[in-house]
Amino acid sequence: MSASAVACHVNRPLLARRKFSHATLIAVALLALHYLLAVGGKLQESTTSDELVHLTGGLSYWQNHDYRLQPENGVLPQRWAALPAWLTGAKFPALAGNDSWRTSDVWVVGHQFFYETGEDHFPRLMAGRAMIALFSVATGLLVFCWSRRLFGDTGALVSLGFFVFCTDFLEHGALVTSDACMAFFFLASVGAWWRHLHDGRWSSWWLSAITLGLAFVAKYSAVLLLPMIAVMILVRAFAAEPLQLAGRTFDTRTGKLGAATVSALGHGAVTVLIIWAFYGFRYTAFNPALPPADHFIRPWTFMEARIGAAGPIIHALRTVHALPEAFLYGFAYVIQTVAIRSAFLNGDYSVTGWPTYFLWTFALKTTLPLMLACVLAGGLALRRWWRGTLWRSELYRLLPLVALFTIYWATSLTSHLNIGHRHILPTYPVIFIAVGGLGAWTVRWRSARGVLVGLLLGWHAVEATLVAPHYLAYFNEIVGGPKNGWQHLVDSSLDWGQDLPGLKQWLDQHRDGQPVFLSYFGTGEPTYYHIDARRLPFTNNFFTPAAYVKLEPGTYCIGATMLQHVYSTVPGAKWTPALEQEFQDLRLLEPLFERYTLFPKERAELERETPRAKWLLGIRRFDVLRFARLCCYLRLRGPDENIGYSILVFHLNASEVTASTAGSIMEWEQLLEKAARAHLE
Repeated sequence: MSASAVACHVNRPLLARRKFSHATLIAVALLALHYLLAVGGKLQESTTSDELVHLTGGLSYWQNHDYRLQPENGVLPQRWAALPAWLTGAKFPALAGNDSWRTSDVWVVGHQFFYETGEDHFPRLMAGRAMIALFSVATGLLVFCWSRRLFGDTGALVSLGFFVFCTDFLEHGALVTSDACMAFFFLASVGAWWRHLHDGRWSSWWLSAITLGLAFVAKYSAVLLLPMIAVMILVRAFAAEPLQLAGRTFDTRTGKLGAATVSALGHGAVTVLIIWAFYGFRYTAFNPALPPADHFIRPWTFMEARIGAAGPIIHALRTVHALPEAFLYGFAYVIQTVAIRSAFLNGDYSVTGWPTYFLWTFALKTTLPLMLACVLAGGLALRRWWRGTLWRSELYRLLPLVALFTIYWATSLTSHLNIGHRHILPTYPVIFIAVGGLGAWTVRWRSARGVLVGLLLGWHAVEATLVAPHYLAYFNEIVGGPKNGWQHLVDSSLDWGQDLPGLKQWLDQHRDGQPVFLSYFGTGEPTYYHIDARRLPFTNNFFTPAAYVKLEPGTYCIGATMLQHVYSTVPGAKWTPALEQEFQDLRLLEPLFERYTLFPKERAELERETPRAKWLLGIRRFDVLRFARLCCYLRLRGPDENIGYSILVFHLNASEVTASTAGSIMEWEQLLEKAARAHLE
């Protein structure tokens, strides 16, 4: 293929007009189905952990013109999701005299917004989810169009079929977070930039520049677009065909490299302008017309001291007001957070992650038919390469996808932020487009090849159908399916707090008169769903006062993230002699903890001898240690039932409760040995 032919093909717009076909009708139907499945699947899900703060922050941006809340997760998706709430006049918590507003504590302000304003949060949450799902549909459209340009109608439908029934997009594609939004902008940005490098018109330049700017207000991971752009510039400079930009033609490598670099700098200027626009062209994050703030949720001094070499750079940018304060703070927050973060993988715990973490999540949470399709497509490509029929021009057209996939994966493998499979979501559209090559290979659907590809697509769709609507909990057959997921991954890969409605329904159907105990991870409020349960340790960042809970035989409902103790002060609940001694010392105070909690008159008397803060600290520590000891046993024992695969249910008798939470070390170890033997049998 000649250089001019390559340029002509690359120049063709990704969404170019072409004859309306049956493939287009099928694509529209499939994208509509994806939207309905993604949004409809959320009707029975409580707010996942981060949705509360995303929606609260977004509404504050619109309503208060203030950016102190949640600046670290992309202002665009938060504004987009909160747009319906703002347009319908949602009531924001009172700001005057609100200590949490003053300290920018978005978690507490979010709880106030969701549960304390007197308005039902769920319709607003579902509206936000429906808005975010449009980004998921847009990603599917890009996948279809890109694959169609490379592999024709059949290949495009193969790619789209795998996308539509991808459990990751069915779940995260309709949550009020930045993940689906950023997946779209990664794909759109590399495509728009590559098109711009082959199309000298100003319209292509502006499309690319605006797309890049929007990516930077979608999520801070947009910085990864910079090396992707650099790679594409280098390859374009060494390509044979001339580069046309701003009405001029550049023939030499030096000229093309210089022109593309100048264009990139222009993109940077547009990006900076878009960032300022999204923050109202105001430097300070705090609206001076509102009650003042003491600081962000973590003060600047705390942040700059913990972000290493980036600290002086960000400080210098703050000094000259180069970018809005909230944007700079959000970037610093991300740098600080990714350095150290508790994580869980296959029974192991770490605060700095594992190089293999995302390889494991891909292997466990990707459907087997999609992985087989990848192997088949890769094998076909290698065969063509071996035979010399895989043309250089074809590889050239794939460059933006290759750059996105390799650079993103290389960064992910070195990341310390190992808290969820969703963080490699932007790489899946590349995979979907790549397996579209099987469409060109099939020739006819009735052929043996066509039947094979059809079976893979059908199997992939069945996997999503069987787990529906619990898409977040999907695990493939390698670990025995979703029921065993809790032993391998937690947090946003499985248990993000989404199953309170399912728990309520299950309790209503299985109420047996015994007490119910709940340990929950997330920002949902059990009382909103009328769940009558005694509260074991929670993780929700609301910091409710500690209260002693007496443990008895009954039904114990424990979120997978809580069971694995990822975010506990006893990480992983790895029991040691020192912890056992501390627990036994505190257990001697258990009668006093009970009196302090249940009897206000005695509480006042006890506080005369010991300050209230010490009582609360002692109760909380005892609660954590007792729960950690219990979970060591429950992980060996295994659940009796589960709710949505994320909340595990244990029916415990008196001897189990006593030995695991009140017995001696010998009684506890005997219980563990019994559970281990039963597990082996």
